[in-house]
Amino acid sequence: MTIYFYNTCEQPYGCFSNFSYHGFELDGFWWLTNEHYFQAQKFGETDPVWFTKIREIKTPKEAAKMGNSRSHPLRTDWNNVKDEIMEKGVLQKFTTHTEIGELLIATGSELIVENSPIDYYWGCGKDGSGQNKLGQIIMKVREKLRNN
Repeated sequence: MTIYFYNTCEQPYGCFSNFSYHGFELDGFWWLTNEHYFQAQKFGETDPVWFTKIREIKTPKEAAKMGNSRSHPLRTDWNNVKDEIMEKGVLQKFTTHTEIGELLIATGSELIVENSPIDYYWGCGKDGSGQNKLGQIIMKVREKLRNN
């Protein structure tokens, strides 16, 4: 059975969303959500002020909007490092919050899919043809948790 998630309201797997309020400490900062962490990483080297504003914004929706703004320069290596950065944040989130780490392990070997109707990179997209990179990363983290 494939496990689909998209928003934080979907139970029990809403916690798989980057918008879930499962904060963690990483790289010397507290991150309210993984979305905050991921979006801020786009700007740390090129625009430290924007990085801080994203880190401190109140909601993951606002963090996503700010991170997707192209009025600030992205770090030049972003396309090469974004998957690694996402995995780092996802791993920290699931190791910090053992209850969701255990839920993730309990999914066994099921396929996990971010059921985003608009994102064809991180999610499956409206027609299911997306790359589902977030789902793939979550499954990779599941294996790491299982092996520890």
